[in-house]
Amino acid sequence: MSQSPLPETDWDLTRAFWQAAKENEFVMPRCAGCERYVWYPEEQCPHCGAGDVLWVQVEGRGLLFSWAEVRHPLHPPYKNQLPYITGIVALEVDPRVHYVTRIVECTTRELVIEMPMEVVYRELSFHEVEGAVVAPVFRPVA
Repeated sequence: MSQSPLPETDWDLTRAFWQAAKENEFVMPRCAGCERYVWYPEEQCPHCGAGDVLWVQVEGRGLLFSWAEVRHPLHPPYKNQLPYITGIVALEVDPRVHYVTRIVECTTRELVIEMPMEVVYRELSFHEVEGAVVAPVFRPVA
């Protein structure tokens, strides 16, 4: 496994997610059997056991479930990005799906539980780390 803070975009289970993000599309894996969303991606549906999990485009909206402001670098390349906000968004398409993400375009003082959020796309890059990835992150709905 890489020591880079960048996600592995060519891993079989998440490749479709990262390819869609490059196109500014938000996709989630959904079971063809029981039609429930499967996040974090798995080869088999954890709800019904079916092995037919397909990626579908969804509207990137949800409600803020929780957040934290990060002030200490968890990995040296994060040092130049401090402080930043991480959060959990309960997706509108299925509120049981809690998506861990960065929260952008606001301060922690502006955040409120169940605040409407929407997806935006940002290039994820780090000081002294080669490469970059387009990642879906969330911001408060204007």
